Amino acid sequence: MSIKLVVFDMAGTTVSDKNYVALSFQQAMKKHGYMMEVEDVNPLMGYEKPLAIKMMLDKYETDTKKINEDLIGQIHTDFVNIMIDFYTHSTDIKPLPNVENTFSELRNMGIKIGLDTGFSRDIAELIISRLAWEDKIDVMAASDDVKNGRPYPDMINQIKAQLNILPTDQVVKVGDTEVDINEGINAGCKYVIAITTGAFTRQELEPHHPTHIIDDISEVITIINS
Repeated sequence: MSIKLVVFDMAGTTVSDKNYVALSFQQAMKKHGYMMEVEDVNPLMGYEKPLAIKMMLDKYETDTKKINEDLIGQIHTDFVNIMIDFYTHSTDIKPLPNVENTFSELRNMGIKIGLDTGFSRDIAELIISRLAWEDKIDVMAASDDVKNGRPYPDMINQIKAQLNILPTDQVVKVGDTEVDINEGINAGCKYVIAITTGAFTRQELEPHHPTHIIDDISEVITIINS
């Protein structure tokens, strides 16, 4: 078996997300006077959230002098608080279909399971706790664990180092956004698999040239075994 590790994204890939993340992002921006449609937010959801906030400020704030680390930090703090409240109390938190079965099959094949995310660690750990995934995955990397979030390969590289998996051609990346795809490509992963369970359709994912596009996460097993 040539594959040693599969790195999965969280919201939209392994964790059900009915646009809660984008809505929380929109709400945090609105609190600071920036009005935008959720459709404008969706393309940024794979990025680390402070960078996504800066990208939106660059678009919506005409006075560039107002765009600074302090404002970005305030908006991000509000976003984190909204998300933590949601993930603490919501009954809608659940795995996407076939995710846990896919985790089990990978484990049975001797393949390690990593999660990486545009969330900060506090949100990611809360999600893992709510889903009781502590024993279902091997390692998780959050955007604030590394110098550069996606599309840079830092999180995949950190996961590889923690698991002592050196050749990147033994790694698969699975995600639902453009930045997931580019992260996997930049990391040199053998397979970069896009999935349509998140914010983007097959037609929207195709231009970013993943090695595969799937509609159900169980197809990861088929690809690895092919």
